Amino acid sequence: MVNVWSTTKGVTALCAHVLVERGLLELDAPVAAYWPEFGAAGKESVLVRHLLSHRAGLAGLRQPHTLEQLYDWELTTSRLAAMAPWWEPGTVSGYHVLTYGYLVGEVIRRVTGLMPGEFLRREVTGPLGVDFTIGLPEQDAGRAAELVHQAAPSDSEQGTVFAQMAPVAIAALVNPAAGAAEANTAAWRAAEIPAANGHGTARAVAALYDVFTGRPGPDRLLSPEAVERAREGQGACHDLVLGSAFPHETELGLGLWLSGANHSYGPNPRAFGHDGYGGSFGMADPEAGVSIGYVMNRMGPNIADDPRKRALIAAVYDAL
Repeated sequence: MVNVWSTTKGVTALCAHVLVERGLLELDAPVAAYWPEFGAAGKESVLVRHLLSHRAGLAGLRQPHTLEQLYDWELTTSRLAAMAPWWEPGTVSGYHVLTYGYLVGEVIRRVTGLMPGEFLRREVTGPLGVDFTIGLPEQDAGRAAELVHQAAPSDSEQGTVFAQMAPVAIAALVNPAAGAAEANTAAWRAAEIPAANGHGTARAVAALYDVFTGRPGPDRLLSPEAVERAREGQGACHDLVLGSAFPHETELGLGLWLSGANHSYGPNPRAFGHDGYGGSFGMADPEAGVSIGYVMNRMGPNIADDPRKRALIAAVYDAL
């Protein structure tokens, strides 16, 4: 099992779409309808779809937030509920690196009474027999691959990068900062971080993203109509957080990135998926009837579009 970083976000989004499919969650309802405390600081009109599409304006906390505090679910969600947005919600996307999982996850918890990891186990991975968890259960500790990352940049190199970043990008990407060393610790693995600490095998990632193909079967969790909702584009833009890392415009659906004109997930512009820091990814192409999952423990430097991802997707489509 491998920590797949933000490939976890697609799985968390899947849980939300299951609730929408069951009529328990409305995409165009205010978040505060499910999470009353969230309506503070001008966020009363933020919609559930804004959380899923990284348009809530809460890409990172304004106050310093340590890793130990990140592991505290109640503290992190209460700080998010109290803060004012960085930008007008709904107008543009800004990648919610870590906060995404707490925002969508808390809505899942308020609707179901279950933490997102437990909801995933009971309603998705358990029935489907999929080897994927949010966080890592103690009994699986011996199965976890150790992540290996390239050497960290020097302090001066980091300072140069930070000087070029907008405050919201710094808040999203390094408040707190985490890499392979942190993700290999027992504390990280034991926490529930639904944007970044999903653990699973490649087959598990492929199986979970396959749900987004809408493939018929006795265990189908999403209808074709639900799949169309999930990949409904929310507007192409230059992401406020990723900025220079993606000089071209990108577009999010409701929880996953669209392949689009950049062909991030193969030749079908309506394919969609999610990458994880260092190279992992999951994707679905309903038209081709294909899903792909890739995990690895040797992390590359990219947030998305790792060369290994590109090569694997090309090889799969060449084989169709």
